[in-house]
Amino acid sequence: MAASPTPFLPSSPESKQAYRWPFWFTVPLYPYGQRRTLRHEVVPEWVWTFDQLQGIFYVTVPIRMTVVRLEEGGLLVYAPVAPTPECLRLMDELVTQYGAVKYIILPTTSGLEHKAFVGPFARRFAQAVVYVAPGQWSFPLSLPLSWLGFPPGRTQVLPAESSKAPFGSQFDYAVLGPLDLGQGNFGEVAFFHRRSRILLLTDTLVSIPFAPPAIVELDPYPLLFHAREDATEAIADTPENRIKGWHRVALFAFYFRPSAMTTIPLGEAWQAAQQAPDRSRKAYYGLYPFHWQPHWQKSFDALRGEGRLRVAPILQQLILNRAPQQVQDWAKQVALWGFQQIIPCHLDAPVQATPQDFLEAFNCLDPSLPKEAQPWRLPEEDFEFLRELESGLIRRGISQPVDFE
Repeated sequence: MAASPTPFLPSSPESKQAYRWPFWFTVPLYPYGQRRTLRHEVVPEWVWTFDQLQGIFYVTVPIRMTVVRLEEGGLLVYAPVAPTPECLRLMDELVTQYGAVKYIILPTTSGLEHKAFVGPFARRFAQAVVYVAPGQWSFPLSLPLSWLGFPPGRTQVLPAESSKAPFGSQFDYAVLGPLDLGQGNFGEVAFFHRRSRILLLTDTLVSIPFAPPAIVELDPYPLLFHAREDATEAIADTPENRIKGWHRVALFAFYFRPSAMTTIPLGEAWQAAQQAPDRSRKAYYGLYPFHWQPHWQKSFDALRGEGRLRVAPILQQLILNRAPQQVQDWAKQVALWGFQQIIPCHLDAPVQATPQDFLEAFNCLDPSLPKEAQPWRLPEEDFEFLRELESGLIRRGISQPVDFE
């Protein structure tokens, strides 16, 4: 499969103003103060996704908001993204046609990249009621939600039972957690829209596409940066390099340091940077401290699993394995709903999937299952860095051991 070349981001003053996000410093992730938004109609006249981009050191992945039309008129927003002028224009088009934003859902307790946008988004839609996942927390001090930018007087915790929510006749939801991680917790709320048979998730599951997502291709420079073999290789925009760069970005994003990648000592990397064809600030002054082993593509193929639903390795090793039975019980509750598609907040969407596909994705949390019951089990060697990170967090008292229950 080949990706079609897409132009780089326009640089006109008009476009820059439309993509402007002035509060980028609250969560300082790439692309910082300039964020594009892509809207996609998933179910005509009923369900839309809004994709933006986020990353660190050019490891860029989609972050997604889902908007659902309500039967009585109006809109429900699941996991808001940055309300840039472009995003608001696309939202206002839906508001004009289908009615005001009535409900804004924060479906996570730990995702700062999701929390940071709720307050600004809610201020733009001042009549909407904000519902948050139970167990909200902040670090290093536990602060009231109003101190974190959430609108006082119209921010509420989701009721324990979806039937008691004002939108309960149209949605089911199930709360995972909050799972105690030591210095904080992890919680997520899965929403099921009955009319469309779509399941909305935040972080628990992803599906990794072979080709770069459309929002990533709007600014392909990060892909091309990581497609190189060394600092002396010029950046070249080809369909093959976009795909190659995306595969490596995915490995970075989910493992931090996959087994097929080694880092080059800073002194050696600096010497190589002197020979780089581009030593601009955009190119990190020529620094490219990565070396990929020949088998790196096999690691990506295993991670992707032909687009199979996947618990991200980071969640497998650092979060969900702290309470595997609680996660499994939640998954069984969600699987009762009979959904046909899943829209996660990251990577690919929508994903065609059954409740059985959903349940099987969590088999990775059951170490007693034989390997033949986990045909897409990830290579053990790719977890090496995450295990080292886990040990360090436990030693410092930041995280708890897996067997703390």
